[in-house]
Amino acid sequence: MAEKKVYCGTGRRKSSVAQVRMVPGKGSITVNGVDVNDFFPYATNVMDLKQPLVATNTEETFDITVNVKGGGFTGQTGAIRLGIARALLEYDSVNDPNSETSFRKILKRAGFITRDARSKERKKPGLKAARRAPQFSKR
Repeated sequence: MAEKKVYCGTGRRKSSVAQVRMVPGKGSITVNGVDVNDFFPYATNVMDLKQPLVATNTEETFDITVNVKGGGFTGQTGAIRLGIARALLEYDSVNDPNSETSFRKILKRAGFITRDARSKERKKPGLKAARRAPQFSKR
């Protein structure tokens, strides 16, 4: 029996890290051993992480397994989306990256390859939060 090729990608967002493994299949997505629709409470999270697959028209081409740690639902969704985009780039690496139909051009134009570097700002001494100062009292 021939082994199926596995395409891997790692995504990060805020404090979440996702390891994505794609195998040719029917389009099922499993996150931490649970179906994606059961893992995420909102349908918008599921739509968000499927965006690279929709953009490249490969929704029902791969079975995707994800291990994700840290952060909340939004950070985990963003990390999975980046991981899927990187795995798709690995899958499409045999094609010319300069052609109009290359996944790299499609994903880059949609903004799925760039890692979102925004994260929570640290709390500063003497303040209540990163920028929130104690209430000022004149008297």
